[in-house]
Amino acid sequence: MSEPMKKPHTDEEIITLNLRVRRSIAGKIKQYAQFLEDEDKPAYSVADVFPEYMDKNPQIALRAYRTRESLTQKELSLKTGIPQHQTSEMENGKRGIGKERARKLAQALSVSDYRYFL
Repeated sequence: MSEPMKKPHTDEEIITLNLRVRRSIAGKIKQYAQFLEDEDKPAYSVADVFPEYMDKNPQIALRAYRTRESLTQKELSLKTGIPQHQTSEMENGKRGIGKERARKLAQALSVSDYRYFL
């Protein structure tokens, strides 16, 4: 005879996520999470909820990796030789990143593939 399990087996695991997001989009994040939790409603993709970010992958990647490394734009500027104002322009989509800059950024931010910034 088998022993009873201490915890009932479930197919779904619940995890807790802690996110740091801009206050201006926090409501959208909560809304998206509620849609995912409700099994009766259709699923939505990130593109459905945040269409304004879908064409900004290089800018988002640059800011995300810089934040991950806890670097300011000025500190990144010192590591890469790219002026701080140009980093700001790249993060805000006002300046293209380009292959050479992408390589410098990838090296400074410990990113394995520079193409994330293109």
